[in-house]
Amino acid sequence: MKEFLKVLRRFVPPYKNYIIGAIIINLLSAVLNVFSFMSIMPMLNMLFGMDTTSYEFQPWQLDGIKDIIINNLYYYTTLLIGRFGNQNALLIIGLFLAVATFFKTICYFMASSMMIPLRTGVVRDIRIMVYEKVLHLPLAFVNDERKGDIIARMSGDVTEVETSITSSLDMLIRYPILIIFYFSTLIFISWQLTVFVIVTIPGLVWGMGTIGRKLKAKSLAAQNKWSETMAQLDEMLGGLRIIKAFIAEDKMLNRFRRVSNEFRDASNRVAIRQASAHPVSEFLGTCIIVLVLWFGGILIFSDHSPIDAPTFIFYMVILYSVIDPLKNLSKASYAIPKGLASIERIDKILNAPNPIQEPSSPVSLKGLNESIVFHDVHFKYSNNPLEIIHGVNLEVPRGKTIALVGQSGSGKSTLVDLLPRYHDVTSGSITIDGTDIREFRIKELRSLIGNVNQEAILFNDTFFNNIAFGVENATMEQVVEAAKIANAHEFILQSEHGYDTYVGDRGCRLSGGQRQRISIARAILKNPPILILDEATSALDTESERLVQEALERLMKSRTTIAIAHRLSTIKNADLICVLHEGKIVERGTHEELLELGGYYKHLNDMQQL
Repeated sequence: MKEFLKVLRRFVPPYKNYIIGAIIINLLSAVLNVFSFMSIMPMLNMLFGMDTTSYEFQPWQLDGIKDIIINNLYYYTTLLIGRFGNQNALLIIGLFLAVATFFKTICYFMASSMMIPLRTGVVRDIRIMVYEKVLHLPLAFVNDERKGDIIARMSGDVTEVETSITSSLDMLIRYPILIIFYFSTLIFISWQLTVFVIVTIPGLVWGMGTIGRKLKAKSLAAQNKWSETMAQLDEMLGGLRIIKAFIAEDKMLNRFRRVSNEFRDASNRVAIRQASAHPVSEFLGTCIIVLVLWFGGILIFSDHSPIDAPTFIFYMVILYSVIDPLKNLSKASYAIPKGLASIERIDKILNAPNPIQEPSSPVSLKGLNESIVFHDVHFKYSNNPLEIIHGVNLEVPRGKTIALVGQSGSGKSTLVDLLPRYHDVTSGSITIDGTDIREFRIKELRSLIGNVNQEAILFNDTFFNNIAFGVENATMEQVVEAAKIANAHEFILQSEHGYDTYVGDRGCRLSGGQRQRISIARAILKNPPILILDEATSALDTESERLVQEALERLMKSRTTIAIAHRLSTIKNADLICVLHEGKIVERGTHEELLELGGYYKHLNDMQQL
């Protein structure tokens, strides 16, 4: 219960007005329900000859209010029978009961309607919070998690929160009000019987507790299996070309069947435990009714009975009314653990620490005036004790092109990822014009940097929107000019709708060279003073590489550039080439100087000449 209340405190406060309205309307519903049944009891007693007493009206007062209410109800019933006769009086009271029930159901509908904005609002808020958190978490978190698992948490787990917790909240508001009001009525009618009921009800609560106790753990296991199912689906969609190339359809299908069967088995265990709740609560509720009938009979047949038969009938009607809210409340008690299991999985994202923090007193960053300097930079991932970067010292003067080369895994991409603070250095520092980049606002820092990566990342949108991505209020003329510089204008015009043509998921409708030129056009439009090229031509054919290289040379003019390259031919003209090996700069110099050294760089160059 403590976990549930904690969840409510986190997500429900913006919707407290809806809860207040629901409480008021549910109170009105409970009042209408009690008084509608109370009004019909005197009529039934008199019609069946169970009461022949002559009643006189008694003035309303607090002293002896119980007897006054009962007396006056019988008095008004006598007046109805005397004026309209038994049949018409019964019809009038029946119509009163129907009208009261109509308004009670209206109240029920209004209370449920008030909870709908809360349910949908909380789910929307959680989804947005998860999305926003993932956007701002460092790349290391996303790299460590499977994309399918993150999608499952935003879809299945958030939906489970809606169906389990927010739906149960409706019950937790309505049924406690009904239970309190009905119990107050029961105490008002007969405190002896009510004490007996209160003594027997813990058995119902204990019975339901045995069902819901392990439901959270079982639900957590089922949701984990669902995440694995989504992760395999994501892998299949992303690797479909390789799966077909290696004729691995059966292997992937068997993997998916296995995890689907495990998810089904876990879901079965949860569903069976849930299904057992209703018959158990039904049986326990019937046991309570039987015990109350037995104890009430003892009271009625005693010499000095504190309750008469007509009152006992009304008592049983109200008691039966309170049993149903108790059973429905028990449903919430075993539905909530399922939602709490999903909240636990969602919180793994929401509570994930973000080491990339904004400075408390940020320094203004307007541009690059002198140089970027890496001072004894060390870096390792939080989940890996091994250092990736070992004491790198490097100065990148303004307007110069610095190339990083080395074997795969030498730390080139990791080193340049430290500059825009995708990760923070473990020790040492990176400065721009003498100021540590951790003292700048992240948005200002990244606004100075343009990226062209080996894998051109495009969105399922138009050419125009992909090129203008991240640039506010870009005009068509600016986008066209950027595309021309990037050698992309011609093939864009040849597409179906020109700049309004959609490029497909991740740019799947384009060739590799075309995708790369669109990403270059995007960097040109951003017009950053600092440019990072991460193996931008390594995956292209000769013709595409020529076009992309021309676009890159135009882009690099008058910009400070850090280029990562596998093909040494693309960085021969760099002002400085640094060779990385196992996270260290082992050689540095121009192309000719490094060849004369006869070290790592010459070895790489000779390998590419073969």
